[in-house]
Amino acid sequence: MKILDNAVRIFVGVLFIFSGLVKLNDPMGTEIKMQEYFEVFATDFGHFFELLIPLAMPIALFVVILEIVLGVAILINHDMKWTLGLTAALIVFFTFLTFYSAYFNKVTDCGCFGDAIPLTAWESFTKDVVLVIMVGYLIVRRKSFKPIFSEKQSYVQLVAATMLSMVAGAYAIRHLPFIDFRPYAVGDNIPANMIAPETPNFVYTFEKDGQEIESAQYLSEDDGYKYVGHRITNEEQTIPKITDYNIWNEEIGDYTQESFVGLKLFIVVYESGKANTSRMADIANLVGELGDEVETIALTASAGDDFRAFLADHNLDIQFFYGDATVLKAMIRSSPGIMLLNDGTVLGKWHYNDVPTSEEVKALY
Repeated sequence: MKILDNAVRIFVGVLFIFSGLVKLNDPMGTEIKMQEYFEVFATDFGHFFELLIPLAMPIALFVVILEIVLGVAILINHDMKWTLGLTAALIVFFTFLTFYSAYFNKVTDCGCFGDAIPLTAWESFTKDVVLVIMVGYLIVRRKSFKPIFSEKQSYVQLVAATMLSMVAGAYAIRHLPFIDFRPYAVGDNIPANMIAPETPNFVYTFEKDGQEIESAQYLSEDDGYKYVGHRITNEEQTIPKITDYNIWNEEIGDYTQESFVGLKLFIVVYESGKANTSRMADIANLVGELGDEVETIALTASAGDDFRAFLADHNLDIQFFYGDATVLKAMIRSSPGIMLLNDGTVLGKWHYNDVPTSEEVKALY
């Protein structure tokens, strides 16, 4: 029993820490997922949840840091009555969210492990059910767990875990994720990620003489086969990593493929009215110093007139194109953000707090 107790305890503790760290790597991604849930709840349960949308970031950070601290507390057997009680409350809440998302098809990806390990809603729910069982087991066996450290030492470790998590989260917010798991990471080729890895492999189902027959080939009805249906055996491999990248403007029209030609510097601004403008002068200087060596374009989800005024206010005389706000947020977790591409391959990405010099940009191409 002792081996089983410790195996379950270590598994739950490590999983909570891993889940928290993955989300702490990309706080904006966690914020976006929280906003999705609040928007759904505002529609389904009440407008109260609309008040929580602006608070999505601090709420997301609180939940993520709580995950990490609870994981540490479980690993060191700290006050297991309270630790497991809080853990149970948290995992039951997560289980409700994932079941609601899966059953009603509301939020298709819970973001449990961020972009590192995408899970479907039903996969997330199954994972949470397993965790509920494991945490329930630990609660039953809680008296068998003795503190590994003294009470003072335990509190020091928990405070340290909390402070380190807060610092890491703040850094990721003020800069970019430590590890970029999205298909727009440095080194990725965007047009390549828009192509499915494999073509679909179909298995057809037919009926003949009262029996169902499966075949990789489409069988002729002239031979007595009646088509029943089909399935794709490699469905996950037939979906490109990027399915929604598309940019355009009124003058040129669709500019998606042209955006992958040659050296391009993207200035990404989700919404001009909400963008941080503290480093726009540095961005304008960078664009001016690069001159014609790199074609600079802006990408935005703002209204045209608003964005023209935004560019004029910050002395940026560059073309701009429209893109979906969700796609722009997936491309870079910064508004404004800077991306350098060569023939569609991402060479560099910078947060507005880390605007590079022209020499740093030139060193990449």
